[in-house]
Amino acid sequence: MFDVRIEPRWHVGRHGQRSVDLHQLMRLLAQVEQHASIAEASRLLKLSYRNAWGLLRDAESQFGARLLDTQRGRGATLTPLGQALLQADVRIAARLSPMLQSLASELAAELARLAQAQLGPAALRLQASHGFAVAALLERLSADRQPVQFAYRNSSEALAALARRECDLAGFHVPLGEFEPAAVAHYARWLDPQAHVLLNLAVRAEGLFVAPGNPKRIGAVTDLARPDVRFVNRQEGSGTRMLVDLMLARAGVAAQQVAGHETQEFTHAAVAAHVASGMADVGLGVETAARRFGLDFVPLLRERYFFAVERDALARAPVAAVVEILGSESFRARVDALPGYEATDTGRVVALDEAFGAAD
Repeated sequence: MFDVRIEPRWHVGRHGQRSVDLHQLMRLLAQVEQHASIAEASRLLKLSYRNAWGLLRDAESQFGARLLDTQRGRGATLTPLGQALLQADVRIAARLSPMLQSLASELAAELARLAQAQLGPAALRLQASHGFAVAALLERLSADRQPVQFAYRNSSEALAALARRECDLAGFHVPLGEFEPAAVAHYARWLDPQAHVLLNLAVRAEGLFVAPGNPKRIGAVTDLARPDVRFVNRQEGSGTRMLVDLMLARAGVAAQQVAGHETQEFTHAAVAAHVASGMADVGLGVETAARRFGLDFVPLLRERYFFAVERDALARAPVAAVVEILGSESFRARVDALPGYEATDTGRVVALDEAFGAAD
């Protein structure tokens, strides 16, 4: 398989003037924020000190404002504009990277076909939302040189693709507790107890993302209806969006009461980036995303993440390789290291009725 990488890149400029490519500038600002030193940032990026200042001055000329404050003895710090640019870059990456990774995987497979390359082992066809344990699996498969055709899909889309035999593994997640029956009923249309089994990936915590210190004291779903609270939602069709709607209904809160209910992001990381940038006060997602963006996390429930798979495919390559990886101590340790994730049953294969109980 070919290695295809697609990265988001953006430009800013005034109308009628040359635009500034912000790719290198964002890398520079990120290093300055971390090390408070232009010289150290330049060294780490292998830029000359002169070129680093050139990037900054060029951008400041376009914006008409400074990006850095420098003071003797205190190093360099980002101005509010510099921080806003860096936060925007983080939001762009969080929102687009999973979809670009999916497209890169599709292009790699198409290039191999057109070039008539020797593919070696059969490529694993995986469709799933871009969760952190899923990302860990993709990294492990890449390290093992196992070809993967990965497509970013929400839970419903992934299961529908499995039912059409368009993928080998379909990722979906189901909340534990009172909301489980409704979620299972929704997904059951694509699952055949005779043909499909479930492969446990992880148990993970879902909850509210809030600013550090939780200044608005948001602690429950009912707080989303407060007039001083701005919410950021997930896209329609996602498992997390379904969970939001179930919890709002349970709390007696109408969607129209929630400011920002119509604002959508496509990943847990994108929701966390949205809140971290100050564009919203609260979002719902997995704990790992909150911690990676420096947010506080209010736990609400736990959910199980599964891969649905055809029973007959378990012993055949490439699915057998995934079963082996998930059951390994090294991968289980990798999942356990993710904040809010548990790997107690990772790699365990269960029948649908064992996972959810026999149908009435």
